[in-house]
Amino acid sequence: MSESSSQSDGTPIVYDLDPECTRSDLEAGQYYRGTVNGVVEYGVFVDVSDSVSGLVHESSLDTEYAVGDDVIVKVAEIKADGDVSFEPADLDSYDLVEKRPAYERRVVSTLGESNGDTVHLEGSVVQIKQTRGPTVFQVRDETGIVPCTAYEGAGVRSYPEVQIGDLVHVAGTAGSRNGGVQVEVDRLDVLEGDQEQSVGARLEAASASQSDPVAVEPTIDWPALDEMRSDLADVARQLRRAVLEGRPIRIRHHADGDGMCAAAPVEIALERLIEDVHEDTEAPRHLLKRLPSKAPYYEMEDATRDLNYSLGDRARHGQKLPVLLMIDNGSTAEDTPAYRTLDSYDIPVIVIDHHHPDPEAVDPYVDTHVNPYLYGEDYRITSGMLSVELARMLHPSLGDELDHVPAIAGLADRSKADAMSDYLELAAEAGYDESHLDDIVAALDYAAYVLRYDAGRGFVTDLLGIDDEQRHRELIDLLADRARQDTERQLEANTDHVEHERLANGAHLYRLDLDEFAHRFTYPPPGKTTGELHDRKVEATGEPVITVGYGPDFAVLRSDGVRLDIPEMVTDLNDELPGAGVSGGGHLVVGSIRFVPGMREAVIGSLIEKMADAELDEALSSSST
Repeated sequence: MSESSSQSDGTPIVYDLDPECTRSDLEAGQYYRGTVNGVVEYGVFVDVSDSVSGLVHESSLDTEYAVGDDVIVKVAEIKADGDVSFEPADLDSYDLVEKRPAYERRVVSTLGESNGDTVHLEGSVVQIKQTRGPTVFQVRDETGIVPCTAYEGAGVRSYPEVQIGDLVHVAGTAGSRNGGVQVEVDRLDVLEGDQEQSVGARLEAASASQSDPVAVEPTIDWPALDEMRSDLADVARQLRRAVLEGRPIRIRHHADGDGMCAAAPVEIALERLIEDVHEDTEAPRHLLKRLPSKAPYYEMEDATRDLNYSLGDRARHGQKLPVLLMIDNGSTAEDTPAYRTLDSYDIPVIVIDHHHPDPEAVDPYVDTHVNPYLYGEDYRITSGMLSVELARMLHPSLGDELDHVPAIAGLADRSKADAMSDYLELAAEAGYDESHLDDIVAALDYAAYVLRYDAGRGFVTDLLGIDDEQRHRELIDLLADRARQDTERQLEANTDHVEHERLANGAHLYRLDLDEFAHRFTYPPPGKTTGELHDRKVEATGEPVITVGYGPDFAVLRSDGVRLDIPEMVTDLNDELPGAGVSGGGHLVVGSIRFVPGMREAVIGSLIEKMADAELDEALSSSST
């Protein structure tokens, strides 16, 4: 006979057995709470669960009992034939502990081998969705996440006491649905005490281990990326943990070539990881959203829309609020109003960008901020280059599948990094010569304009050549040709209206009133029109060039061989021209600003004065690549 259990202070433990407990859950020498179910000459019979009963022999009794009396008994013996004998226990004080039936625990990753079997799972509830039929609990253990369906009645919430984040024990039947595994719940209990702590510790240990990024070598040998890789690994760890714990992720990226090159690989990596973790085949569609932003910063309109959808998903589908991943935008003071809105809801924000940052403004609201300027580098390390490294850390399947994408990102954003030659060589080895890469850039730019606020899910990956090679070639030929035709038509219309002057610093300045002398509401948009005009003037002069395309309330800036600190210019313009409402930003050689229409002439005039004082810099010339 074993000794009775007690707390560290000596207080005895009395177990209150679950009704489904069997004899295997009894232990000799332990105390149990029971109910008298029969009184006979030789003793009383006591039930300690629905299926476990035993005898207290009359020789042990010194008190009379009646049917229905509650008693505390001690297990004296469990005989070989299954009979149980009890002794009465007279305890002045004790701690009552609930005890559930013993079971053999399964894990999510093995449920496919248990079709039709009764299984027991322990895990955390990461989502609760009430359908018109059953309640669907998404339960996570250390190997995956599985939907567990419980039916109380059509549209009736099952187990209303269970909440997201609870650690639970699920007993039910393993089955299949829509190509994945699910469990039909027979019983679902919230864990408490030692069992809750044990399961929680097991899940935390699994998350800590499995969230580690994939160990991969850099795409190319580039010292400028070395320090950033450790912070990219931290981002990968945060995103992998979000997937492991069933948390949605929303990707926001700039709607241009570099932004798409950056966001699409990360989307693919996360989608594959979600498929690995979730048994629900619809999980990638519900838990991952990629959305473009037309502005190079996070607008309040975008933030409000994201928050509205996320709160709706929490209400309708029982999802957690998401992690927000900002790619190729999100580094400037213009982002802070939107971030402050999300901060009220405790939504984590991660930023991967290469625009000139304002860390004092944004860092109080972001969890991780990776930007080459923060490491003594600059915009030449594009967001696409950074995000390809991140994508490969997120999922092991993305090895050489993305080798050509950094070169596309660099060409799309006119990177003059020394490493561009290495990226171009890597792309050539993957079957993408520079001419074809230029076609991809043109096609992406056209697609970004046509898609506007749509993510183009699947379409963008085809343009990048990540999936179907034949379809990729056909799409690129079609869209690149259309983009160049439309661009040529635009430039033919406005070339005669370009104004030219030589600035005091020796740079050529070309100006174009896009509102008066460019086709509106058609491709190419103002930024692309200005960029194409600029490239032609650079090629024609071979000297430092600044090009400005402007409309009623905006200006697009491009420079070659001239150091334009556009964020600093914006600050100075606001100081000099109160009431102009100047905002915007960019890199040292490309950017855009906005202002109120009535101050256009004053803003453009002051802007040109600053350009005349700007430093010429051969390192920023396209000929220095």
